[in-house]
Amino acid sequence: MAETITLNLSESILNLLLLPILEKKMAITFTDAPSKNFPKKTLLKSIIKSTCLRFEKKPGELSFVFVSDQELLEMNRQYLQHDYFTDIITFDNSEETELIEGDIFISKDRVEENGVYLGNGVEEEYIRVIGHGVLHLCGFGDKSENEIQEMRKAESEFIKAYRSL
Repeated sequence: MAETITLNLSESILNLLLLPILEKKMAITFTDAPSKNFPKKTLLKSIIKSTCLRFEKKPGELSFVFVSDQELLEMNRQYLQHDYFTDIITFDNSEETELIEGDIFISKDRVEENGVYLGNGVEEEYIRVIGHGVLHLCGFGDKSENEIQEMRKAESEFIKAYRSL
């Protein structure tokens, strides 16, 4: 007769055990990321992975592409039929519900302007927007007032996690 053993591992221990396995199946890339006022990529990758695991998702191929306002506006018009500037567009390429994969396009112009305008700084705005894209892939929305509040809370937790490393 087989005996069942239950282990209660803390989230951080579980992450340490699972991350080496996930490393082999995932790729997080940053294309045309700015060299100035940009967060450390190794720390971003770590927070992205832990965020995925927190929401019971496995990170697959995630591509962050940094473009101009004009380029993102054209994408917004072409793919979403929206005729306005935005800071981010997330394309979900996931084929499985537990595996997240996507292409995330971010306007460098919009993020840098918002970082100054909102007073949080450009680096923190990059962290927030990158987190925003990951959270969309994890199932968060931002259409209703309630969804927006949940998204903002999760973005703040993403920033706090980055800052704690």
